[in-house]
Amino acid sequence: MNPSLLIELFTEELPPKALPKLGAAFADHIFAELVKLGFAPASAEAVTFASPRRLAVTIADVAAVQPEQSIEKRGPAVAAGMKDGKPSPALLGFARSCGLAPEAVENLETVHDGKQDVYVFRSVKAGEALSAVLGDIVAATLKKLPAPKMMRWADREGQFIRPVHGLTMLHGSDVIAGQVLHLESGRTTRGHRFLSKGEISLNTAEGYARQMHEEGKVIASFAARRALIGEKLNEAAAALNATIAADDALFDEVTALVEWPVVLKGEFEAEFLQVPQECLILTMQQNQKYFPLLDSNGKLMNQFLLVSNLQTDDPSHIINGNERVLRARLSDAKFFFEQDKKAPLDSRVAKLANVVYHNKIGSQLERVTRLETIAGEIAKLLGADVSKATRAAYLAKADLSTDMVGEFPELQGIMGQYYAKHDGEDTEVAYAVEAHYKPKFAGDTLPEGAIAQAVSLADKLETLVGIYGIGLIPTGDKDPFALRRAALGVLRMALVQPLDLKVLLSLTAASFPAGLIAEGTVEGLYGFMLDRLKNLLAADYPAADIDAVLALKPTLINDVTVRLAAVAEFKALPESAALAAANKRIRNILKKVEGEVPALNEALLQEAAEKELFAALQAVQGPVNTALAANDFTNALKQLAALKTPVDTFFDGVMVMADDLAVRGNRLALLGALAELMNRVAELSLLAD
Repeated sequence: MNPSLLIELFTEELPPKALPKLGAAFADHIFAELVKLGFAPASAEAVTFASPRRLAVTIADVAAVQPEQSIEKRGPAVAAGMKDGKPSPALLGFARSCGLAPEAVENLETVHDGKQDVYVFRSVKAGEALSAVLGDIVAATLKKLPAPKMMRWADREGQFIRPVHGLTMLHGSDVIAGQVLHLESGRTTRGHRFLSKGEISLNTAEGYARQMHEEGKVIASFAARRALIGEKLNEAAAALNATIAADDALFDEVTALVEWPVVLKGEFEAEFLQVPQECLILTMQQNQKYFPLLDSNGKLMNQFLLVSNLQTDDPSHIINGNERVLRARLSDAKFFFEQDKKAPLDSRVAKLANVVYHNKIGSQLERVTRLETIAGEIAKLLGADVSKATRAAYLAKADLSTDMVGEFPELQGIMGQYYAKHDGEDTEVAYAVEAHYKPKFAGDTLPEGAIAQAVSLADKLETLVGIYGIGLIPTGDKDPFALRRAALGVLRMALVQPLDLKVLLSLTAASFPAGLIAEGTVEGLYGFMLDRLKNLLAADYPAADIDAVLALKPTLINDVTVRLAAVAEFKALPESAALAAANKRIRNILKKVEGEVPALNEALLQEAAEKELFAALQAVQGPVNTALAANDFTNALKQLAALKTPVDTFFDGVMVMADDLAVRGNRLALLGALAELMNRVAELSLLAD
């Protein structure tokens, strides 16, 4: 077993939000290069370290020297290698590329490559020393990191995210000489800015984490530090019979800010709890990186937890300092809330005329006017109270002009609901003001109730039609107006409501001034949304089934999952494979037909097999239509099982492309009628292997 390798870059404080990705990329790239060059096996353990002032990795079983490499280069054909008993220019050029003298070409080996004999050069290259390549590997790695922004420092030309002050490259207990960013490697690093005893001389690569912990007061592993923070926070919250209000992003950011985490408890005055708790939670999380606490009823407590990067016998000065800073923040939030309540929410709508939505589409006030129209039309379709829907749409964007939302844009909608309730607005209206932004992300809940759904659909449809209609169509991974997210929100609601997607898009387009939206917007957007629907369904249904159903371009989206369930049951029938294959054959035949197919004429049916197929088609047509009228897609497809035998008999005994043009046209018409009946639930040909 070879010794472990340690590489550590000691820096000034790294960007906390980028640290997890930086640490992982640093370790992964170095490990991949060492494996690629043969210094380490692919099975070797690589451990990532990332703290506010360092990126590091240890890799087990790293060789000091590469294994010998066998080299084989193939040259020109033997037939072309010699001319008049002398080496040809091609052969001499090959010899030079192999480092051989012209007279050595006669010693080249020849092999047969399956077609002809060719010259081949074989040699063994001695492995390079780790010390010869490691500095270059690290330097190349730094250029490939997902860095938010690079900088220079002092009078050096090298660039990195933050100034780098130390480089450690240890192989076992030996220093690997090398230079990166004008820094010579060594074994000296530094620990915690305040708690460390001083410079640390690292003994071995294997003992890096332990030595940093014991001498430097640094928990170098990001994962270990995050786990410890979570454990200490949960212990502190449990002692207060509370739960923590924080997401993974806050845990990651705090982990990236400390090297020696110490959890402390702080308090603030209970009077601040009169402010909506979303405001208080947001300012604690976003501005101060604190962990708010909720009681057993989910209500915010006037206590919070913070993670300090300093351990002291008397932490009171740390707690008091943080409480003082938070008090100022909460005072601002309270002031904003009290000031905002002095003006009714509906009085703020007019101010939206001064807020640009998009320079080609107009102001937020013009947008609100469209939202009222669209929400009212959708409310009619849902059988909801139109006046409530239009009122909610009128107020939906009013909180954008409040002080609180100006300070915390994340609270838009949330504050609107609070202010609407304060003004005595209807409960459903107030709820819709907040809920119309839902769903905000994948997995988010849908708005509840027809009023909120009408406004939410209006908001998203207006964005989709407006932005798409002025040509700002998402490309690749660029989607600055989040049209994909808006489309998924509409589709998720349409899957549970009997709404026609094209009707929704058309009534939305009609709310815009004439000539503003490009022609073809509804059709283009409909196709765009079907693509999103395909992605949305992909986790739960087979791709072929989805393609078969969406090939019919359904507009009633809530029918799609019912059709997919019917297709699944159809595929379980013993006749399904043959019917799908026959349908594919019919489609291929009809594709080749030029001109229109004539109407089906029973009198032109000649062969017994085609008469039998016609009779079977007539027999199942009624039951299929009845089932479809009742939206019983499963039964409609099951009726098709009766067609298997007559379809097989038809293709076995009847020549479709008969010489008699009238007979040929009639048989094509019969196949067309068959295809039309078979593909009313899904395009069955797409289910064929």
